Amino acid sequence: MSDANQLFGQALVKSLVGERGHIRVARALPDIDIELAGKKNAEMPYSIYQLLKHMIYWQQFMLEHLEGRKPQLPGNVMESWPEETGPQSEEAWQAVINEFLQGVDRAVQIAETAQLDELLTHFPGETKAGLLRNIASHNSYHLGEIVLLRRIYGAWPPPGGGFPA
Repeated sequence: MSDANQLFGQALVKSLVGERGHIRVARALPDIDIELAGKKNAEMPYSIYQLLKHMIYWQQFMLEHLEGRKPQLPGNVMESWPEETGPQSEEAWQAVINEFLQGVDRAVQIAETAQLDELLTHFPGETKAGLLRNIASHNSYHLGEIVLLRRIYGAWPPPGGGFPA
């Protein structure tokens, strides 16, 4: 692996976990309870639960491409948004958080070990680096919405503070 590949991989890891630009992803979610996860605001079309499920949908889609599989593209982007506004139980909500964080961990592992300029088999014209960057930016975008909702609901900052680390 070249030095440039390794250095870019390290930069991607920082983007994936939320270093410098915003709070670490792993710190922004675990203290959200089931009530807050499913709470709706008239000004926002989605709950925190729906946002995280949407993030998982596309993160999983991109990870499958990165791992050499060919996931089915949805017929309509609305298929990536769940209809239910909240989880059925606290355990189900914690499982959703864990699924998301495990996906971030998978993306980090790929960023640390893959040849990042390698083209993807089932995604013409896209590289591993490009798709990892897409995961990081999509997650960052929606994490900002989650943080905004938490602020609106008076549930910010999380334990340990809400500033980038």
